[in-house]
Amino acid sequence: MMPSALADDLGRARRLAWWTLAWMATVLLVIGATTGSSQAMKAAWLEDLLSLVPAIVFLVALRYESRPATPKFPFGFQRVNSLAFMIAAVALSFMGGYLLFDSVSTLLSGEHVTIMPVRLFGHTVWMGWIMIAALLYSVIPPVLLARQKLPVARRLQDKVLHTDAMMQKADWLTGLAGVAGVVGVGLGFWWADAAAAGAISFSILQDGIRALRTASAELIDGAPRALDSSEIADDVGRLREALVRQFPGAEVRARETGRFIRAELTGIAPPSDVDLGRLWPGKPERAWRVAEISFVPPGGERAPVTEPD
Repeated sequence: MMPSALADDLGRARRLAWWTLAWMATVLLVIGATTGSSQAMKAAWLEDLLSLVPAIVFLVALRYESRPATPKFPFGFQRVNSLAFMIAAVALSFMGGYLLFDSVSTLLSGEHVTIMPVRLFGHTVWMGWIMIAALLYSVIPPVLLARQKLPVARRLQDKVLHTDAMMQKADWLTGLAGVAGVVGVGLGFWWADAAAAGAISFSILQDGIRALRTASAELIDGAPRALDSSEIADDVGRLREALVRQFPGAEVRARETGRFIRAELTGIAPPSDVDLGRLWPGKPERAWRVAEISFVPPGGERAPVTEPD
């Protein structure tokens, strides 16, 4: 199981998720109050709304993940993290696709966006300046939150938290793209607003599809993937090589349940003694990643599981 040394990281991750919900709520209020008819502002608001999903499902998954096994769930709830990752990936992909369709439709229809002046404190002010100020504010919380989340996600091997950090990166990129779109409209380029929205949505859709591929592989017992891509994780490849050296002739298969790796060796009788700590090919403090190693003898039943301390 996960060592107690990482309990502080779990606590920090939980606090960061709550801070995300609080800060992004203020961003949604500011952007929503200044959206007007701008496609880029609309895309930014929807993207900021979407960024709440990973934080919410992370908090829910964290609440269930450590619960003990029950008769209805005899393997426990470690895989709830994988389910949360899938939910975040689906939401990301759906919203990216919707925003891309909306922005392309606007470009094809030739719809001209007009940003009108407004009265503010007795003065006439171009609404674009207010939009730009709101977008610049929307950049600040995501930059700070993403920088805090990424190292914690790597230590915890938490794909939901990592997706959350990537969403924060998308948030501040969205803000800057939105500024470019509003400035473009102000300079007379009617297409700049929808083009900026399209660039934002295309980036979101790419991230969503990549996350969806990884989440799908995890739920159907694919080989464990890297934290930031759909490629097989490097440490899993090294673990397989170590197991093959230790148990020649065995067929080694590994899968991922949440943040944990489970390996199965087929075609070999279970040894009387296995030092899992010595089998782990990476840093000793990361050995907790291996939740279990089981053995299936030739023509036999699945042997009792060997678990690390």
